[in-house]
Amino acid sequence: MKALFCYDGPLYKDNSGKYYDSILNDQMFERYFSVATELEVIIRTRNIDSQSGSKKMCQLTNPKISVIECPNLSSISGLIKGHIIAEKIIEERVRYADIAFIRLPSVIGNLAVDVCKKAGKKYLIEVVGCPWDSYWNYSYKGKVVAPAAMISMKHRIATAPYVLYVTNEFLQKRYPTKGKQINCSNVELLPMNEDILLKRLEKIKKDKTTFCIGTAAGLDVLYKGQQYVIKALGELRKEGITNIEYQLIGGGTGEYLKQIARDCGVDDQVLIIGQMPHDAVFNWLDGLDVYIQPSRQEGLPRSVIEAMSRGLPCFGAKTAGIPELLDPASVFSNSNTEVAEIATLLKKIICDKELQIRQSKRNFDEAKKYQRDILYDRRTKFFKACVEGE
Repeated sequence: MKALFCYDGPLYKDNSGKYYDSILNDQMFERYFSVATELEVIIRTRNIDSQSGSKKMCQLTNPKISVIECPNLSSISGLIKGHIIAEKIIEERVRYADIAFIRLPSVIGNLAVDVCKKAGKKYLIEVVGCPWDSYWNYSYKGKVVAPAAMISMKHRIATAPYVLYVTNEFLQKRYPTKGKQINCSNVELLPMNEDILLKRLEKIKKDKTTFCIGTAAGLDVLYKGQQYVIKALGELRKEGITNIEYQLIGGGTGEYLKQIARDCGVDDQVLIIGQMPHDAVFNWLDGLDVYIQPSRQEGLPRSVIEAMSRGLPCFGAKTAGIPELLDPASVFSNSNTEVAEIATLLKKIICDKELQIRQSKRNFDEAKKYQRDILYDRRTKFFKACVEGE
């Protein structure tokens, strides 16, 4: 059976034509081979100028996967220039496919839904985020686009025959469907070893001079919210609390965040590491004392679940699926009071080892729900139901 995967992406392409990404890799695409024998990935790509960039990501190596490059439709100019070309590419590939797995929000995904409906082709939508949140919190121009993007996605999901949501409640309420649905995270953890929790508890009990917190997210994407944590550090510094180091990993330069840190007088407390290979992220998490996700746009964030699987106490904004993962006492607002709330949470946890231990145990147990075997079986049953028209 031939399947399509349609999404904006991007995938990264080096000078020799090899494709890379930290998330869209062989392991992630393996789920579709539970029903397919070959997979075409229709997606936009970005060139990597040097081999150093590709070393920080996973190479796509599965010979059963073919990449079909699509124009970049994620800007107004790109949409105007590339719409017709992209539509023709999708129409051609849909013609020869048996089923399409379409990830939304994405412009390529929107086109794929329309083409599949017109062609009478089987398709399944994966809802992984909210375009309103991403556009509204991105820029002033984004606020203009946000209402139309939200309405467009609502319509496509409402009429879709099969919909998979990565959240338990949030995306279902905002983008309901009349079709068959399932909630299933797109994060898959490997089997969790109890030794991980024991090592975390030992780390908590040790005295430390520096308390390390961290965030994994794009460094140049404003709605990821790292600036609010940096500003909270500035407020704590005014109170004489300077023993917190904030480590940031993710793609991008981080120049805006560096300037915020200088403005707040905490540039000596902010360490921007940059992009990191996914297999190195767990070692980085093990070195932290608290993980924090201050995003104003998310689906069900992989980084939070992975942090929880290492027994890390976690804080997160009241955004999308984040409150579904964390203790309510660890959730702060995503409004103009968040800086003060983050500062209060940090001040409380750095001096309360018992709180750290409770959060560590709670998060580790909660993360067990996202182990690969559990989610894989649940997702596969839904995929087969779509293929068989059940």
